[in-house]
Amino acid sequence: MEAININDKLSKFDKHWHPHRIATVDDNQVYLAKVSGDFVWHKHDHEDELFQVVKGTLYMKFRDKTVKVEAGEIIVVPKGVEHCPTTKNNEEVHLLLFEKASTKHTGETTSDRTVSQYIDI
Repeated sequence: MEAININDKLSKFDKHWHPHRIATVDDNQVYLAKVSGDFVWHKHDHEDELFQVVKGTLYMKFRDKTVKVEAGEIIVVPKGVEHCPTTKNNEEVHLLLFEKASTKHTGETTSDRTVSQYIDI
């Protein structure tokens, strides 16, 4: 058991929209990600997702509204809810993500941004 320094882990990668695993808690994964611009519309039929903004401002688009999530805030996307994370003006946003190990990166949606293998850092 050791403390995990989030800023140190964030310094180890630059790729956007590619989560990196930093811990496992029971059957949940803890990821760090850097994001910029628009992602893809998707949903997870059987898993909730928790996004914590470490740096910047994330905009979580839903079909009926957009929620602004700033540094120090979290948003939980319930299972089955279609969503599309985005940033404005290509701002780089740093995220801490909590998901079940069974969660597919973009649910059943496949795009050039879909990740099937996560990197441990």
